[in-house]
Amino acid sequence: MDSKRILYVSQEIHPYLPENEISKPSLELPRKMNEKGHQVRVFMPRYGLINERRHQLHEVIRLSGINIIVNDMDQPLIIKVASVPQSRMQVYFIDNEEYFKRKATFYNEKGEFFNDNDQRAIFFCRGVIETVKKLGWSPDIIHCHGWMASFLPLYLKKFHYDDPLFAATKLVLSVYYSKDVKMPSTLTDTLKFDGINGLDIVKYEDADLRSIYEASASYCDGVVIGSEEVETRVKENLKNSVENYLDFKGDEYVDAVHSLYETICVEESVA
Repeated sequence: MDSKRILYVSQEIHPYLPENEISKPSLELPRKMNEKGHQVRVFMPRYGLINERRHQLHEVIRLSGINIIVNDMDQPLIIKVASVPQSRMQVYFIDNEEYFKRKATFYNEKGEFFNDNDQRAIFFCRGVIETVKKLGWSPDIIHCHGWMASFLPLYLKKFHYDDPLFAATKLVLSVYYSKDVKMPSTLTDTLKFDGINGLDIVKYEDADLRSIYEASASYCDGVVIGSEEVETRVKENLKNSVENYLDFKGDEYVDAVHSLYETICVEESVA
């Protein structure tokens, strides 16, 4: 496969957060693709528990300053960047005081799912899109990791389908094991405020983290199962949603994903 521009969007990336089944491949995959000669850019949220001094984050003034309205609230978008240690790669961080200052990722000190996680996820995904537009960088592939990144395909397909920057972009979603956790009840109202309606909004009614993945897959060109623990029912639903489906591959993950990229890009050139 010729050199491609690949955008990685993940809810967690090591070493900025502890190593787990999402944060590890979210670092390893872009690093390996970068080594293969692809042009790579990486985005994640700037959670308050990330030590900015230790990881040497700094604000990118030229990219910051955009305001994004989420559920009728005007939220400033701040972009920060850091270099990945021992790698010729940078990570862009989506930041906002209201959504990401707190010293936690998704749960409060009582173990309760934050009641604004829907708005945080939507702000994150829309922030990535707006930043990529400001960079003027046209990705051939966008690969989303985790439920928090899974709203990006929806917003890209519904609101940026006619943007030349994303005209040929292929979308891939990596799905991981999720707890049986309900999304906040405000999710559909938040989506409706942005103009999501009809059959699109039905996919997100009474949603939990698993159904969020299934809804997102319907807007994607490929799905990758990133966790051995993903339920069989979820995998079957995902397999029926996309033409290109990659089951869990363990240690062969990177090469298998690269082959998936090749397949998707060949389909584009044939079409």
